[in-house]
Amino acid sequence: MKLRQLGITATLAAVAALTLSACGSDTTADNTTPAAGSQTSAAADTSAAGDTSAAADTSAAGDTAAAGGASQLLTNAKAGKLTIGVKFDQPGLGQKNPDGSFSGFDIDVARYVAKELGVDETKINFVETKSAEREDKIAKGEVDYIVGTYSITDTRKEKVDFAGPYFLAHQDLLVKADNTDITGPETLNGKILCSVTGSTSAQKVKDQFANEVALQEFGTYSECAAQVKAGVVDALTTDDVILAGYAAQDPGVFRLVGKGFSDENYGIGLKKGDTTGQDAINTALKKMVTDGSWKASLEKNVGPSGYKIPDPPANLTS
Repeated sequence: MKLRQLGITATLAAVAALTLSACGSDTTADNTTPAAGSQTSAAADTSAAGDTSAAADTSAAGDTAAAGGASQLLTNAKAGKLTIGVKFDQPGLGQKNPDGSFSGFDIDVARYVAKELGVDETKINFVETKSAEREDKIAKGEVDYIVGTYSITDTRKEKVDFAGPYFLAHQDLLVKADNTDITGPETLNGKILCSVTGSTSAQKVKDQFANEVALQEFGTYSECAAQVKAGVVDALTTDDVILAGYAAQDPGVFRLVGKGFSDENYGIGLKKGDTTGQDAINTALKKMVTDGSWKASLEKNVGPSGYKIPDPPANLTS
């Protein structure tokens, strides 16, 4: 009996040992295999995060094109379509017409560049891009490039790149055609000068030329032009080519004073670091000048105002 009991006890002990051994193996497998998998996954995640971070840093630093050599602008152009930011409310430059078509010098420039990149004008999606939205739309990839009286400044170059400049404008004044009192910014004392909300052009006149001028602001240049036309304000100030567009739209109603007092270099804005796209646009701009299309567009769109067509920027003729 004792021997039988001892045998049963030994058997139970052996089974228990085997069970513990099996449980230990499962535990080890659970702890080791998933841990290794987790480390691999973590490594992959870290790598992916590092890559994303690196890409973001590269983009922020403006080295996207240098790092990958790819241009999203040119990729989209190769696919046969482009989204271009323009102004919708600047006659002679960038205007959306009642029938849904687009016209103006900037529109012509945008289309010419697209054509040189291999995109038919019917495949262009024009997007309204207000001044305050431009850098953001480029950074988010909502537009491939912007052609819309976009002055090149050091501050803007920190966020976007520019092709060009393709035009040199000057701040000027627009008055009624029969106004003979206003011949320059220094003759505005006692007058009412209009510009758009947020613009510094009117304040510049007050600070530097006529400290007794009264300033009036509206939301758009079109509203200012209407106030000049109605005789409510005496003059509108912004870039001369923009003013020429309003004068051309209403022949005989307005007069461009023609005494520019600042330099504004217009460029085509595109994503920071896209040097390949920048070079391609510059090549197209030079061709537009050399084949006569640049001057012809200006003569058609703003020439009727009496605006003297300037020479193209030196970078496009050298």
